[in-house]
Amino acid sequence: MMHGDSMYFSGGILMWLLFLIIIVLLIYFIVRSMQAKDTGFAYKETPLDILKKRYAKGEITKEEFDKIRKDLE
Repeated sequence: MMHGDSMYFSGGILMWLLFLIIIVLLIYFIVRSMQAKDTGFAYKETPLDILKKRYAKGEITKEEFDKIRKDLE
């Protein structure tokens, strides 16, 4: 007779499910923590960077560029 000797009757399947849930949660938290670190180091444009881009695109003249740059510094 196989009473309780089987993995299904002794709670073994529940242990495997618990183990899989723990592994999935562990992977989820590792990935989430890595994404949070990546967003913290994102490059942020400074006002001077934006000014230089506007000048390079021709949106402002050299005189405007010099005046605004002096105001920013």
